[in-house]
Amino acid sequence: MWPFSSKGPSGFSSSSTAEEVTHGINATGLTAIVTGATSGIGAETSRVLAMRGVHVVMAVRNLNSAKQVKESILKEFPSAQVDAMELDLSSLDSVKKFASQFNSSGLPLNILINNAGIMACPFMLSNDNIELQFATNHLGHFLLTNLLLDTMKNTARQSNTQGRIVNLSSEAHRFTYSEGIRFDKINDESSYNNWRAYGQSKLANILHANELTRRLKEDGADITANSLHPGAISTNLFRHMGVMTGLVNVVGKLVFKNIPQGAATTCYVALHPQVKGVSGKYFSDSNVSTTTSHGTDAVLARKLWDLSMNLIK
Repeated sequence: MWPFSSKGPSGFSSSSTAEEVTHGINATGLTAIVTGATSGIGAETSRVLAMRGVHVVMAVRNLNSAKQVKESILKEFPSAQVDAMELDLSSLDSVKKFASQFNSSGLPLNILINNAGIMACPFMLSNDNIELQFATNHLGHFLLTNLLLDTMKNTARQSNTQGRIVNLSSEAHRFTYSEGIRFDKINDESSYNNWRAYGQSKLANILHANELTRRLKEDGADITANSLHPGAISTNLFRHMGVMTGLVNVVGKLVFKNIPQGAATTCYVALHPQVKGVSGKYFSDSNVSTTTSHGTDAVLARKLWDLSMNLIK
C-alpha cells in the first residue's frame, strides 16, 4: 500500500518502514522502555529497536503475550536484549510499582516510548475512578514519565547521550471536544462521546510532550520530548467498534498502513540522528508535521500539567 507517497524533508514517507528509517543505525548500549509492546506497532517497535542493538524493556499488561514476542525477537536476532515487566497504565498503583522496580534495577534509560493505548471504548472508569481513555492514554504515561525522569536525567548525564521521550498521539487529536481538554468534565458520563474522548486523550499526549519540553529546557536536562501520529493502521485498537471491526480489517488492508510502516515514525523519532536536539514537535510519516491550535496552546498545556499532577497525588 501507499505506492505513490512522496518523501518529506527527512527523506522518508508514509510508505517507509521502521527498518528503513533506522537503516545503518547502531544503537548498541542504549536502553528503551516500550509500553504496549505485545502487539501491533508496539511489538514491531520493540523488534526493530532490538534489531538495532537497543536493550528493550517491554512494559506490558500480559506477560505471557510478552514472552511470545520476546521469543520471536530472539529467534530472529539471537543476540538481542529483550526483557518484559508488568505494567497496567490504567492503574496508578501499577505504574508506581513498575517505575519503582525499574529504577531500582540499576538499568540506564535512554528512550521512553509511551506507545500503549485504547481507542473509542464505551464510558468506563479506571481503578482510580478516572475516565478510562484519559487514564490509560494520558495519565498513566504522564505518571510513568515523571517517575522515570530522574533515571533518564542521570543516564543522559553519565552517558553523554541525549535521552528521548516519545509520545504516540494521533491525528484524532483534531476531533477532541471543542474546548480541547474538558478539565471539569473528564468524568462526565452524560456528555461523554467515545471518539471525542479518544481525541482528548491524544491531544493530551501532544500537550504533555510540549510542556515537558519546556520544563526539561528550564532544568537544562539533555532530554527531548516529542509526539507523533503513527498513521492509520488496522490493529486491535479497533476492537471496540463492534460490527465495524470486520469492515475495518478488510478495508484496512487496502487503505491503511501495514504494521512495519505504522512503527516507522516511532522508530525514527526514537533513534534517527536527524531528530537529535529536536523537542516539542509533532511528527507524522517520519517528518515534522503540524497540529491544531489546541496542540500548540502553551496555556492549555500548563493547565493540563497541573490537572495531571493533582490526579496522580
